[in-house]
Amino acid sequence: MTTPYVETVKLDELNGWRIRHGQAELLVAQQGAQILSYQLAGQPPLIWLNNEAVFKQGKGIRAGVPVCWPWFGNFSRNPDNVQAMRQGSDAPTAHGLVRTMDWSLQGIEAEGDSVNVAFTLPLPEGGLPGWPHKVGLTLRIRLGETLQIELSSENLDDHPVSLSQALHTYFAVSDVRNVRVEGVEGLTYIETLDDWKPLTQVGSLGFAGETDRIYQNAPAQLSIVDPDWQRRIQLTSSGSRTAVIWNPWIERASQFADMADDGWQRMLCIETANVLDDVVTLAPGASHTLGVTIGSQRLA
Repeated sequence: MTTPYVETVKLDELNGWRIRHGQAELLVAQQGAQILSYQLAGQPPLIWLNNEAVFKQGKGIRAGVPVCWPWFGNFSRNPDNVQAMRQGSDAPTAHGLVRTMDWSLQGIEAEGDSVNVAFTLPLPEGGLPGWPHKVGLTLRIRLGETLQIELSSENLDDHPVSLSQALHTYFAVSDVRNVRVEGVEGLTYIETLDDWKPLTQVGSLGFAGETDRIYQNAPAQLSIVDPDWQRRIQLTSSGSRTAVIWNPWIERASQFADMADDGWQRMLCIETANVLDDVVTLAPGASHTLGVTIGSQRLA
């Protein structure tokens, strides 16, 4: 069995690891247990490492795969049962609490042609700030010819806990204006840029402007077709019936200090999620795993 190459790296203020095994390379930060990049030798990256990303303690990283938990997006847009879990009068941050916290690396172990990486989130006494619930959180990464990510929540408390969540994956693309997402045909989606109206997707999804859509009852398999790079990125999700598809486009990207003005061209987010009517409620002792497997193949 080949021993994986593991290098400890420093990304400005943040600690991280670069892991290579076979043809695969992964960069992951301790803060947020956040994957920053993933690619196979001789191929363009699959996960987008933003050149302008800021690696500061306590600041969310706009790149890779942020973990959004125990709520997703704007807190006030979450269902009442998710909002009821929170206490405190201060304004809640978008995308939850855990993406700016340091996780504990549990191990990096080879298994056949793959490497397993596991992180847990240390549970503070009394729960997270403003969120006083005992829920164990584990992120598992399986690195190989595909990238498998699993986020497991276990309710260790004596009462039910409701949460929304997402693996907020930034995919690397040649030019978002030339790619399409397949698998969404005929789905109902929430158009968040037009007063959150429910609409129906006609055909596959192309991009000609800012996009922020929540696709409901999404199938397990979606794909990004990228003709310029002659590849299809395949996503296979589990524990999720929701896919959020986002690209900021020109004007919105220009407002981000941590993204190049043309950075929107090189990324596309498809977020494997549990949001709206797909939120998770865990009975005491129950657990739930949200997962996605990412791979690619050449276009015929």
